Amino acid sequence: MAKHRIFTTSFADVYPCYITKAEKKGRTKAEVDEIIRWLMGYTQEELESQLSKGTDCETFISESPRMNPARNLIKGVICGIRVEEIEDPLMREIRYLDKLVDELARGKSMEKILRSAE
Repeated sequence: MAKHRIFTTSFADVYPCYITKAEKKGRTKAEVDEIIRWLMGYTQEELESQLSKGTDCETFISESPRMNPARNLIKGVICGIRVEEIEDPLMREIRYLDKLVDELARGKSMEKILRSAE
């Protein structure tokens, strides 16, 4: 089976969409970056390096320094699908990020977006 197109898409091509979505709702690039750092464990410098290299989404996720264990607390629907029911592990990780940016754009507080392990 062929890989989903998003896996081979450069994260640097997707990233501006996250920024635009957030900024249209009065949120900031810094908040999007904070979400990415929280979810994937990148430092700001590592994130910027991945963006400048044009790393594809699959590599961006697989090379994440430390996926946050609290990401399993992310629940809900994104693109008509419940994130917790997505079987493909890579697609689930991508949708976790989509869901968090969506919550940001919907006005949720950063404290609620950046879930803590309970």
